Amino acid sequence: MSEGSVNVESRTSSQDKRWTIMAALLGTSTAVMLFQGIEQEKNYRYEREIALTLIASTIPFQGIYFLIYTFLLENNGKLSEEMMAKLNFASALCQVVAYVSLFGVIILWYTMSKMVGIAFTISALIAMVLVRYSMNQTGDSSITE
Repeated sequence: MSEGSVNVESRTSSQDKRWTIMAALLGTSTAVMLFQGIEQEKNYRYEREIALTLIASTIPFQGIYFLIYTFLLENNGKLSEEMMAKLNFASALCQVVAYVSLFGVIILWYTMSKMVGIAFTISALIAMVLVRYSMNQTGDSSITE
C-alpha cells in the first residue's frame, strides 16, 4: 500500500458505521430505481413516480458523500481547520439529504399496502434515531477523528 493511499484499517468504528449506512442507502436507492423503474414503464402510477423522483434526487448526494469521505481520509492531517469544518458540514448535509430517499421507499410501501407502509415508517424512524443515538455515544463528531 502506498504512503498516500487510504488505510482502511485506520478508520474508526464510527466512520465505518457512517460509511456502511450510506452504502446501504445508495444500494437500496439504486435497486429500487432499477426494479421500480421497470415496473413503472409497464404500469404507470403517479405515486410511484413521486417516490422514484425523491429517490433519484438523493443519489447524487449519496455519491458526493463518498467523494468527500474518501478525500478526507486521503488528506487527513493535511487540510486546514476551516477546510475540514466545511467538508465535514458538507458531508453531514449529504447524509441528511440521503435520508430523504427513505421517504420515497415509504411512499412505495404505502402504495403497496397501508399496513406495510405504517410498519416500515415506524421501523425506519426508530432505526434512524437508534443509529444516531449510538453514533453520538462514541463522542466522535467528525469523519476524520
